[in-house]
Parts: sequence; structure tokens; C-alpha cells
Amino acid sequence: MKTILVPVDFSSHSEYALEVAASLARKQNAKIIVLHMMGMHDSYLTKDEKQEVFNAIYFMKLAKQKFEELLNKDFLKGIEVTEVVKTHKVFSEINEVAREYEVDLIVMGSHGTTGMKEVFVGSNTEKVVRTSDVPVLVIKEHITDFKIDKAVFVTDFNIETLKSFISARNFFRVFNVEPQILFINIPEKFMSTSEMELKAYNFLIDAGMDNKEFKDRITFYDDYTTERGIYNFCNEAQIDAIAIPTHGRKGLGHFFFGSIGENVANHANVPVITFKMS
Repeated sequence: MKTILVPVDFSSHSEYALEVAASLARKQNAKIIVLHMMGMHDSYLTKDEKQEVFNAIYFMKLAKQKFEELLNKDFLKGIEVTEVVKTHKVFSEINEVAREYEVDLIVMGSHGTTGMKEVFVGSNTEKVVRTSDVPVLVIKEHITDFKIDKAVFVTDFNIETLKSFISARNFFRVFNVEPQILFINIPEKFMSTSEMELKAYNFLIDAGMDNKEFKDRITFYDDYTTERGIYNFCNEAQIDAIAIPTHGRKGLGHFFFGSIGENVANHANVPVITFKMS
């Protein structure tokens, strides 16, 4: 991991993401690209040229001032940081910036506080996940010392998630952690134990891994919905980070479906890392 991209809107949540990125950068001797999209309104395009220039100058000065305040934080000292400003809030541009700077990871803050589905669906974070070719780490609360001792990779053992699994294992090696593998068995797609074990066995073989070595790291968890199962397992197992494969065109909608019960929805504060499927 050599380059980390952090989109910021100068909110406290984007500062949380930047602090986590700084922690990762120190561990990996990586540099950070800090991206701000000013989101100038389309109506500016209909104004006369002088007004357009005025608005552009105003927002650039404001962004510069905010950048100076943000990049002066103690947690960034000694880390190479590059500032990038875009004038329109087009989320596909984040992926373009990631390509341009050969980014290995995007770290984003999320305001989501009402459960895993709400963190992503309809949010800016979900839009970035949908368009990103690189892993996206979503931070939902302030973490002073970012570390991962226990991680889980969620999969349905489909061959499409194999690339994501390999990428997740590589990511967690930064923390000297081997992720557990989690399969949620839901009523609509119920599978017997032997069926799940066969899928897991074939998945590990395709991944070029020893089935005996990883058998103890696989959990088959029964629950009413995928989201509820992920949350309940992670809560019970005291998981520090959740890795999830996503499809670029569909974002997380295909993976997180159905509703989340109110008793689960308000406490999904564990960092989530998304990995694009092949």
C-alpha cells in the first residue's frame, strides 16, 4: 500500500477518515491524496462569465483555507500529503483521481448511524463504492488508534467474490490478521450444512488454499436476513472490521437487501472495507 486517497468535505467524519488514513500511511510508509470536490451548483453555468469567475475564486479561497486548517493537524505530521480540488461533485471523478495517482485504497467518513444498509444506500459513500475500482474503507466514528485484531470477509462462496477475498487477505496482512470467512444462511436461500461445506471447499480450492487449514476459520451463520446475520455475528465475535465484495455497477444494493430490525440498526459502527468483484 503506497498511496491512500481521502475525499473530504471538511466535516468531522471526513477528518475521522483522514486520521485513520494517517495511521495506515505511517504503518506502510505511504502518501496521502486529500481530495475535495467543491460541488459548485449547475446554476452557475447560466450566469455571466464574471459571476462564474467570482464564484470559482470564492470557493477556491474557501477550500484553501479549510485545507490549511485540516492539513495542519498533528496526526499528519511527517506524512507526505497532496491536495487535489475538483470543482464539480461528480463521484465517478473520485475513481478517475484514484487512477491518476495510482491509489491503492480510498478511506471515507460516513455519517451513517442507523445501520449497515443506511450507511450505504442513497449516500455519497455508496456512490463512491459503486464507481471505485480500488478498495474503500468506510469509517463511521472517531478512532484514535486504528488497529484490526479480528476481521471477517463476508461471501456467498460465488467464484465472482474470489478476487475480492484475495484482495481482502492482502489488506489484512498489514495488521498481521487472517480474516474469518462468513456465510449467512437465510431462509429464502436455505442450504444444508453439507451443501454449504461443499461450496466452501470448492471456493478454497479455487483460491489455492488448504481446506484443512481454513476450515476452522469458516462460519456458517443462520439468520433471517444477510444484514442482520452480518451484524449479529460481528457483534457476538467482537469483529473489528468487515470486508465485503461489491459489484461496480450495482454498488451494495445486490448484497444488502431487505430490512434491518430496529434492534440491530442503530449500532453498526464497525469499519467496513469494500472490494470490487471481478
